[in-house]
Formats: sequence, structure tokens, C-alpha cells
Amino acid sequence: MSKVRSDAKASAAAPRLECRDVTVRFGGVVALNSVSLSIPPAAIVGLVGPNGAGKSTLFSVLSGLRRPDQGRVMFEGADITRMPAASRARLGLARTFQHPEMFAGLTTREHLQLAHRVATSRSRIWTDVVTGRGFRRADSGEAERVDALLDALHLTGIADRPVAGLPLGMTRLVEIARALAANPRVLLFDEPSSGLDAAETEQVLRVLERAVERRGVSLLLVEHDVAMVLHLCRYVYVLDFGMTIGEGTPDQIRGNPEVRAAYLGDDPAPAAASQAGTPRGGRGGLGGTVSPQKRGGLGGSSPPDSTATQEAAS
Repeated sequence: MSKVRSDAKASAAAPRLECRDVTVRFGGVVALNSVSLSIPPAAIVGLVGPNGAGKSTLFSVLSGLRRPDQGRVMFEGADITRMPAASRARLGLARTFQHPEMFAGLTTREHLQLAHRVATSRSRIWTDVVTGRGFRRADSGEAERVDALLDALHLTGIADRPVAGLPLGMTRLVEIARALAANPRVLLFDEPSSGLDAAETEQVLRVLERAVERRGVSLLLVEHDVAMVLHLCRYVYVLDFGMTIGEGTPDQIRGNPEVRAAYLGDDPAPAAASQAGTPRGGRGGLGGTVSPQKRGGLGGSSPPDSTATQEAAS
């Protein structure tokens, strides 16, 4: 799979979404400490870090579910720090969650139709959902968009099945399709490969790349699969204990000693092993042996630290 490449104009454009010097405290615990991040137009940016690093807290700040104690959040140059999540969604900011949030009584197709109508015809939501009159027939443009997403994520076979009772992997795919159906300008993906097998993950990656290339969507990807992030993203931020310990291109991240220490312990693998693309231990995605003393940066277990506890609560 080829890496998404934005053109020169997109690269030079002002960030579509960014945060500047964001700090979040839970009592005496600093969950985020002066974190800054920038997402250009039509680009995929990665956000990684060991468990408890502050990734979910930062997602909540960007999406409007949590207001920072310090710092600002900007959307296409406008300050949206105090804007609630619903207003940010109307601007074109969408997100997924670690655990899919679905309407159990709706079918897969209806989830996508609802998301599309929220973005393109909000007045229909009242007649479709609130009044209980059911979904009116989709127009040709909506039907084409929904059918294309169903086909791209191999969901056509369950299009008319209620999502209640679907396996986790299928539910995750429905959530991703629903997020894309809303035609977002910026999409925050929280562990999109969670619960997916290798084939399903490959489908999702292809769909994300096409969304960037054809529709100019900007993506922020949080993933425990570091190898996937380094393959897909052109720029990556790394958090640890609420602070940015590295940012740059995938090659710069692989060679960053602080990042290697956070994931692999204090004994990084030889450069030759990293260049060969065969990480020892198979977990780090950066090369080298994963130290059992380090926190589970790829979804493994982690010692109970206060940052992780507070982040999970958020």
C-alpha cells in the first residue's frame, strides 16, 4: 500500500486543526503538559504513546468533550477552545471512540444515512428520527454515497441488519463508515483497528487513504499498532506521561532515542535490525526488544499510574 502524499499546496497550507500548548490537570495530576499538535489539510497524522500517555485526553480536548486548563484549540484558524462538541461537529469535526457507540435499533444502512443527513440535510433528522415516522427514501446522491461506503468496507451483506448483535469487528467497521458518511473535514480516529482482523484492517486503511486523496479529509490517527501508524502517516507525534517526547516523519520517529526508550527500554536494537524492518520481539514497530519493565505501549498491560487512571475516567 502506498503512503498518502499531499500536494505541495496542501503541505504549505494553514493547519486544518491544531492545538497550542494544551495543559489538562486532574487535581494534582498533569494529564497533558503544554502539548501542541497540527493537522494539515488532506493529510494523515499519527498520535502514539504508551498506555496512560494522555492520548485519549488530548482527543477529548480536540473534539470538545473536555476543556483544557491552558492552551487553545484552533479549527481552520478560528479559536474553538470554548466551543462545545456539537458545534465542532457542525464545522466538520468528527471522531470515533475506543468502544463503538451505536443505535441498537438501526440497521447498518440507516446509521450511514443518518450520518449523511446530519451533514447535508439536518431538517430531515426531525422527520426521520424524532417524530418516529421512519427514514424516508434516500435521494440518488445519498444512496450512491452510502452504497459506496458499504461496498468499500464490505458491509453490503449486513446493510439491512440491525447493528445490535453484530460482532465487535463488524460494529467497528460500521462506526468507521458512519463517520465517513458525515463528510467530515477532520476525522479523529481512536484505535480504528481495535477488534479487526488483518483483512479488515487492510480494508480500513485503503478507505482512509482514498478519503484523504479524493475528498481531502484530514485524519488524526491514535493507534497502539505503531507499525501501522508509521506506515500510513506522513507525520507522527509521540506522547509519554502527558508530554510530547517526539514528533516528525516516520523515519525520524524510528530514530528518536526518547521514543525508542519509551517503547523499548534503554537498550534500543541495532540500527541494522531497524533498517531491515524486522523488529525483534514483534511488538514495538520500531525495532528492538520490548522491555517488560516499560508500560504497554502497544496495548499491553501497564502498571497503574495516576495519569492512566484519570485518562480512562475521562
